[in-house]
Amino acid sequence: MKSPFQISLSVASLILLPICAPAALQIKVAEQFARYDANQDGKLSPEEVKAAPWAALLEGADADGDKFLTTDEIYDQLGRASAEQLRAAVPSDEEVERRFKAGDKNQDGQLSAEELGKLSWLLRMDRNDDGLVSWPEIKRSLAKLPPPTSPEAVASAPPPPFPVPVPDLKSPRILRPAEHQIGRRIALDASWKHDPKAKVTVLALVSTTCPVSKRYVPELQRLAKTFSAQGVEFHFLTTTKTEDPTSLNLPGQVHAGENATLLAALGATCSTDTFVLDAAQTLVYRGAIDDQYGLGYSKPEPSQRYLVTALQALLSQQEIIHAATEAPGCALEVKPMEEPTDAITYHNRVSRIIQANCLECHHQGGVAPFALETLDQVKAKAGMIRKVISSGAMPPWMAEPLPKAAHSLWERDRSLVSADRAALLAWLDHGKPEGAAAEAPLPRSPHKEWMIGTPEVVYQIPQPIAIKAEGIMPYQNVTVETLLKEDRWVQAWEVQPSAREVVHHVLVFVKPPDGKKKSHGDAYLAAFVPGNNYVSYPPGYGKYLPAGSRLRFQIHYTPNGTATTDQVKVGLKFTQGPAAHVVEVIPVAQPKLRIPAGAANHAESATTPVPVAVELLGFMPHMHVRGKSFRYDITLPTGETQNLLNIPRYDFNWQIAYRYQNPPILPAGSKIKAIGWYDNSTGNPANPDATRTVTWGEQTTDEMMIGYVEYALVK
Repeated sequence: MKSPFQISLSVASLILLPICAPAALQIKVAEQFARYDANQDGKLSPEEVKAAPWAALLEGADADGDKFLTTDEIYDQLGRASAEQLRAAVPSDEEVERRFKAGDKNQDGQLSAEELGKLSWLLRMDRNDDGLVSWPEIKRSLAKLPPPTSPEAVASAPPPPFPVPVPDLKSPRILRPAEHQIGRRIALDASWKHDPKAKVTVLALVSTTCPVSKRYVPELQRLAKTFSAQGVEFHFLTTTKTEDPTSLNLPGQVHAGENATLLAALGATCSTDTFVLDAAQTLVYRGAIDDQYGLGYSKPEPSQRYLVTALQALLSQQEIIHAATEAPGCALEVKPMEEPTDAITYHNRVSRIIQANCLECHHQGGVAPFALETLDQVKAKAGMIRKVISSGAMPPWMAEPLPKAAHSLWERDRSLVSADRAALLAWLDHGKPEGAAAEAPLPRSPHKEWMIGTPEVVYQIPQPIAIKAEGIMPYQNVTVETLLKEDRWVQAWEVQPSAREVVHHVLVFVKPPDGKKKSHGDAYLAAFVPGNNYVSYPPGYGKYLPAGSRLRFQIHYTPNGTATTDQVKVGLKFTQGPAAHVVEVIPVAQPKLRIPAGAANHAESATTPVPVAVELLGFMPHMHVRGKSFRYDITLPTGETQNLLNIPRYDFNWQIAYRYQNPPILPAGSKIKAIGWYDNSTGNPANPDATRTVTWGEQTTDEMMIGYVEYALVK
C-alpha cells in the first residue's frame, strides 16, 4: 500500500518527464508503464490506463487506433502535452508539501531512500548529493524548464513584438546609458568653487516642494559626509528659480536659482535625479539615489543603493554595472539641449564616443585589426570609420530594434545611438578638429585586469595550448577541477584568454560531480566572444555551482597567420550564501537539423514549454557560418504569439548575448520558440561547401541551432 506521499509523487513524477533528456524520458515512461501494465503484456488496456493517476493526459495517445497504448505512443503524447495540462495532473504545491511532511517520518525536513520506498528514483533531485531529498530540492527540480519539443512550422514573418515590460513602481527602471547622456562631457559653471583634489563630482537635484525629494534630504546629508572624505565633491541644484533650499541644511555647495542650462545639458527628468562626473567632467552615472521612496510608496530600507554602488565602483576603478536608471519623484519639464555640430571636437566628444564604443576591441593587442587609441590613429582610419558607422556594421549589434520601443530593451546594447552617430559623422565632415586637450576624457585602459573586480577564485586550463599559424583547428576541450567543498552560487564571471587575437569563442560548462547527472548535460556557465566576456548579476542572483563539480572549457581558435599559445582562465565571484534567485540556462536546440545543399533560406526550429512563471533574463543564439538570421518567439497561455528578439543579420563572428535591462515575467503555460535560418547556397561567401547537405556538428563546416535562454524562477 503506497503512502499518500508516494501516491502524490507518482503523480508528480509525470511533471518530471518533460524535463529529462530524451533517453531519460524513455526510461521514466518505461518505469511508469511497468507499474500499471498489470498483465505484463507490453501494452496498456483502457482499464489499466484508468488506474494511472495521470490517465487524463493520455487522451488521444492511441495513434494506431487499436485501443491499447504502447510506450512509444505514451512518450509521443507526453511530448505534445502542454505545461498547463502537465500542471493540472499534479497536486498543488501546498498539497504536495503536506504529503512530503507526512512521509518525513523522522521530521528532519528530508526524505531518505527508505522513506521514499519504491520512489527512490526521486533521489535524482538530490542536488547537493547527500543521499537525501529536501522539499526545496523537489520544488526546484519540478520548476526547471523542459527541453525543446519537436520542430514546428515557421511563419514567414515575425509576430508582433513582445510588449515592453511594465516596471515595478518600487524599483526604478534601468535605462540604457548611451541614450541618457552617459559618456558626455558636462561643462560646469566656471564660477563654482572646485576642490582641485576632488576625484568625483556629484550633482544632486533638490526640491522643497516635492515630497519625495524632501524625504531624500537626510540620505543626501549622510552621503555627502561619508564620501567627501574620499574625494567626492557634492553640489546641490534646485529645480526651479523660486525655491529656497536654506531650510534643507544641505552640506556642500548649493546652487539656487537659474540652473536651466545645466539641467538641459544633463537631460534631467526628475526632482530626485543625481549625476556623477569623473575628474574630467564625464558623466558616468545618472539616476536614482536608491529604491526606498517614490510617489505613493515608502519602504523601511532600500534594496538597491544605486548612487552608493556607482560611487564605490568609480572610486575603486571598476565598471558601474547600472550607469543609468529612472529616478522616483516629481517630473521635470526640461527641454533637451541641442548639440551644435560645429563645436564638436576630438577631445570634447569624439574621443569619448570611441572610448565607449570601440576601444574595447580596437586597442594595441586587441581582437580588432587596428587600434583607435589616439587622434592620429582615428584620423588614419577615417574612411573606414565613416563606412562602417554609416552602414551600421560597427559597433557589432545584430538585434533589430522593436518598432514600438522608445528605448533599447537590452543591457550593454552595443549599437551606436543616433546622437553619437550624428556627432561622429559631423566631426568627420568638419575637418576632424582636435579641440582643447584640457577637455579630453580620463584615459581608459583597455587592459584592465578584471572588469568584474577581483575574483574570489580563478580557474585556468593547466597547460597553454599551441595555436598554429594557419589552417583550421578543432575545438579544444579542457576540464579543470574546482575543488569546491561546498555548493556555491556564481554572482559574476569573466572569461579571459591570454591570446585574444586568435580566440573566436570560449564556452565554459559545469560538469556535475561523478554520479550526479544534469538533465540537460553539462550546464552552461560563462562565455567569451570579442566584446562580450563578463556578466555581473544583480544582488541575490547567481548560477549554481555544486561542490565537487568541474569546469569544461570548450575553446574555438582561429589562426591568424602567426603561431602563438593561449591559456584561458575564468574568474568567479560568489553570492553570500545560497542565491535567492537561481539563474538557469536552457539550450533550446534542434540537433536533428538537416540543411539541404544549395538552400538559401532554410529554417530549423525548436520549442520549449514554460511550466512555471519565470523571470526572463536573456538569450544567446548560436549557429555557424551558414547561419543567416535568428528569432525567439513566445506563445502566451492565451494563444497569442509575440516576438521576443529578432536578429535579421546573424554573424558567426559575433556570438552576442542579449540580456534584458528590465527582465519581463513569462507566465506559466507559455512556450518559447527558437528559429534559425540558414544560407547553404553559393551566394553565401562564408559557405565552405554549397553542394553538401549539412547536419549537426561541432566544426564550423557543420552546423548547430541552439537558442540559449537564461532565466530565474519567480519567487
